[in-house]
Order: sequence, then structure tokens, then C-alpha cells
Amino acid sequence: MDEILSVQNLRKIFVKKQIFSSKTSVVRAVDDVSFSVKKGDVFVLAGESGSGKTTIARLILKAIPADEGKIIFQGEEITDDEKSLKKIRMQCHMIQQDPYSSINPRMKVSEIISEPLEIHNVGTQKEREKAVIDALREVRLEPPEEIVKKYPHMLSGGQRQRVVLARALILKPKLIIADEPVSMLDVSIRAEILELMQELQNKHGISYIYITHDLSTARYVGQKIAIMYMGKIVETGPINDVLLHPKHPYTQALIDAISEPDPDNRFKEKKIRINEPLDIDVYQGCRFRARCPYAIEKCKEDPPLEEIDGNRKVSCFVKLE
Repeated sequence: MDEILSVQNLRKIFVKKQIFSSKTSVVRAVDDVSFSVKKGDVFVLAGESGSGKTTIARLILKAIPADEGKIIFQGEEITDDEKSLKKIRMQCHMIQQDPYSSINPRMKVSEIISEPLEIHNVGTQKEREKAVIDALREVRLEPPEEIVKKYPHMLSGGQRQRVVLARALILKPKLIIADEPVSMLDVSIRAEILELMQELQNKHGISYIYITHDLSTARYVGQKIAIMYMGKIVETGPINDVLLHPKHPYTQALIDAISEPDPDNRFKEKKIRINEPLDIDVYQGCRFRARCPYAIEKCKEDPPLEEIDGNRKVSCFVKLE
């Protein structure tokens, strides 16, 4: 079996209530999303904030219940029974965007990293201590014997993210979901963390779901990408094909937003100029039509995610050339 994870027709709806009012609004955070991750690959979920990327990660880990859809992990559907939950939570871990808020500031590094071992009752005390030291060495935190005694506030942002990565590795997972793992780090540290993640991927055969809004780092680490907008996948395929030859206007808009260290970019003409949102029901028809400069009458219908070029899919009636 080539796939480690298959997400099928996943849906999650949130109902928002207004303060001091009986009015409610519905947010379709994830709406009929399907994709698969191959063993040893990096699958990128990209899109702006609020597009549903993190909600998908939480649904995969069963942190929140899905309204519809299936999560197939290593050939078995993940359900809410104890055995199924234990499997996904032992073999699939998450790296949060903010390393400081995702770890307990009152715990030492040794306690933070060994916590998954204690929760799942893995190994003796001595075996856990050795595993923690080994994990710190793998993420290049030296000397590990000194690092284990420290608290999170005594570490830099890059060191804290390495601690979070060590905690994710401690149970030797098959899949790691990295939710914006470098967005809060200095630019000089980002490349180091991404290179480290790639090195660990090659060493242990780990698969990643890399969640980001930064397409420049996405192309650096990924093999396949899915572009999300308001809970739906609008374009997916091999990462070089999608980013070098985008077919959906929203994908092109994301590419135009990438900042490159080139003075000539001051005069660079954007291919897509996103319009201000129109006052329409965004869940009727194409969700991007309220901001799309190419919107036509047919866009009031919901465009299907159609296959093009054999290995790509696009949800758009007006595909870019």
C-alpha cells in the first residue's frame, strides 16, 4: 500500500452565536475535502488564514469530531473507539505554530519530551531518559544533558521549536502534521529547521502534512500541494506544476503575494488583482467569485474539482492559461 493517509469527503461546520443576540451564523470550515498522503512524502496544505487548514489537522487527530467523512490511516478507518484513537495518536503527531504556547511552561524539557512516553506507558524510567537524550541529539540540541534541565522560557524560539520536534519524534511516528512550523521563527532559523525536518524524514521514513500560507517554503519541502480557500480545495497536484503553472486565480494570487529579494519586484505587475469582497452569500457557487476578477455568470454554480493534465485537479470554470 502506497498511501499512509487518506482523507475522504471530510466536512466540519461551526455555528457561531453573536454576543447579546439570538442570531447565529454557519461557518463551513471544511467542506467535502479529500486528499491522500503517500509514504515518505511531504503533502502541503496551503492557503490564507481561516481557510480550514488547521481544522483539517485537528480532524485527522480526532481532536474535534467530523460532521461527515472518513480518515483512513495505514489502511484502517480511524473511529472514536479507544484502540483506533490510540493508533492515530501514537503514530501521528503535530507540531504547532507557536512552540511556546504548545508546551507547558512549568515543565522541564525532559518532562515535556517524555510526556508522550508516559501517557502511552512506553518503556521504563531509564529507557525514557535515554530516549529523551537521543531525541534531543537528533534535533541538534547540545549538550542534551544540560538542555533537559531547562524550562521553556530559558530557550530561544528556535530551540523551543526543536524541543517540540523532539517531542513529536519520541514515539517514532509514521506521520507528522507540521502546522506553520517556521512562521514564528527568524528568517535565519527557518532554513535550519526545514533542513532538519527533511533530514529526519529521510532517516526515519516519516511522512509530513506541511500546513502553510508561505508558498516559498512549500516549494522547498513538498512533493504535492493542495490550495485551500474557505474550506474547499480549489487546486491540487504536483507542487512544481501547480506553483509554476497555476490554473486557479486564487493560486496565482497567492504566488503574486510572495516577497522576493529583488529590487525589480517594485515594478512587477501582479497577474491577479483580487477585488474587494462583494456582499453575497459566499457559500453559494464558487466561493472565490466574490473577489475574482474573472468571475462569470456560471460561477454562481459550485465548480467541481475536475481532473486536468492527468495528475492535477482544479475547481474553476475559468481556468488560467
